Amino acid sequence: MFDYKRALQFQSCIDRSMSFQNESGDISPQRKLGKGKIEIKRIENTTNRQVTFCKRRNGLLKKAYELSVLCDAEVALIVFSSRGRLYEYANNSVRGTIDRYKKACLDPPTSGSVAEANAQFYQQEAAKLRQQIANLQNQNRQFYRNIMGESLADMPVKDLKNLETKLEKAISRIRSKKNELLFAEIEYMQKRVSGSEPVAHS
Repeated sequence: MFDYKRALQFQSCIDRSMSFQNESGDISPQRKLGKGKIEIKRIENTTNRQVTFCKRRNGLLKKAYELSVLCDAEVALIVFSSRGRLYEYANNSVRGTIDRYKKACLDPPTSGSVAEANAQFYQQEAAKLRQQIANLQNQNRQFYRNIMGESLADMPVKDLKNLETKLEKAISRIRSKKNELLFAEIEYMQKRVSGSEPVAHS
């Protein structure tokens, strides 16, 4: 198993070595293309390639560790160097994560179970909406029967008073709207009559 703490120590040594080599001008691991951009291609110089591999590998292991801690994710990372040396990191175990990956990729019921779960969710939501619609329809029918004076025998006095108050408010709004329309109609007719009067000539 790769020792993460020793890798960080080794990383600091590499950084100091890189800083010295770049200042001396003897080694340039990768040619820069403008500000902050690096040309991505195979490094021909063996020393440069090894230094860059160690630096990038440690950065990758660090990112994998941070991802597992910050996001509570199961992470497994496997890296083989050009010489065949194995470097790995896993917050649980590499083999366990690989087995989980194989099961997720090769187990057919996984995708089916997701589709079934989605279908079940939408069916439940549709059933809730149908129940809400049925409740509203029942309330509207009950309210209509109450307005018409039906189904009042079993209503307590408190509910009867509430219904009376609602009906009085509704009647008041209806009368107000009716008067508004009547006044508008009268005003319209008066304008038509005044507009149709003959103009007196001197």
